[in-house]
Amino acid sequence: MSADLERNARHAARMARKKALIDVKIAEANIDTGVMLVLTGNGKGKSSSAFGMVARAIGHGMKVGVVQFIKNRTDTGEEAFLGQHCEWHVMGDGFTWDTQNREADTRRAEVAWEMAARMLADPSYELVVLDELTYCLSYGYLDKARVIADLDSRPELQHVVVTGRAAVDELREIADTVSVIDNEKHAFKAGIRAQRGLEW
Repeated sequence: MSADLERNARHAARMARKKALIDVKIAEANIDTGVMLVLTGNGKGKSSSAFGMVARAIGHGMKVGVVQFIKNRTDTGEEAFLGQHCEWHVMGDGFTWDTQNREADTRRAEVAWEMAARMLADPSYELVVLDELTYCLSYGYLDKARVIADLDSRPELQHVVVTGRAAVDELREIADTVSVIDNEKHAFKAGIRAQRGLEW
């Protein structure tokens, strides 16, 4: 047997073993329920990942709601496109280092949470994205106990995606999936400003 044939045979055997293990795991996963995902960490791509799930859900004909905390831009590509197909609310005043006003940021967060809580209580929303919510909890803009209770008591089949850095422990504990996105390199550190279509 040639070296290539041997290598191909070993690869096929290894993939067959892997497939058998994965097939068992897939067969064991037989629960249909709403899933809560937390996308956190200092890396780029948390909101982008969430908006990819928005596009996926819309493609399946699902009702989707998006509430953006902190952010105040209404000229983003994601809102221009996805906002035509789902309910989309930009409810912040901008980055906290720009506003420098804890009272105003707290008021805006509370108004945004009322919008989010309405969606979380409504079973017709199959996916709710709470973009940058983590800051409102880590900065104390929102009552953590209320937010956790509203998330925990949402309709059984409703999916929720929460994004933002430094997700608090209480949020991580009630999540079904937590992904921590880290930076290995970032163009901004090389002096490249935010680019249309990539960051906004």
